[in-house]
Amino acid sequence: MTDPGPEAGAPAVTRAVTQAVTRGAARMFEDLGQAVVTELALANGRRADIAALAGDGTLTIVEVKSGLPDFAADHKWEDYGAFCDRFFFAVAADFPIDRLPGPEVCGLIVADAWGAEILRAAPVARLAPARRKAITLRFANAAARRLRALEDPRL
Repeated sequence: MTDPGPEAGAPAVTRAVTQAVTRGAARMFEDLGQAVVTELALANGRRADIAALAGDGTLTIVEVKSGLPDFAADHKWEDYGAFCDRFFFAVAADFPIDRLPGPEVCGLIVADAWGAEILRAAPVARLAPARRKAITLRFANAAARRLRALEDPRL
């Protein structure tokens, strides 16, 4: 099972919110010294909106939600816990955060196109070493392929 692209078929406003929140949240993790890959394909066929890898190997997945309809229609995030140490939702400032799962399930990031802030820390559930290695290799492979594609798009 493979996900369609981000916000496939969504209205332009929804795509714009998703892009802005993704950009701001990614910038925040980069400012914290972490490497970031967006749209990281996972072994279960899902795609993480944002994956961040810290220097100590901690893997964080962030699910970006453009609004309440997006959240209500999409429960793929429930499959991400097996692929990260920490899981966050990232939303715009006008998102009704009381509708999101509680602190025992996820952290909370509020973001715009220029940056983000962690409003609630995510619970930590350490990955098994073999799973961590597999996801870290997937992360590195995706990052290397994207960098190489910038140098030689094979047009």
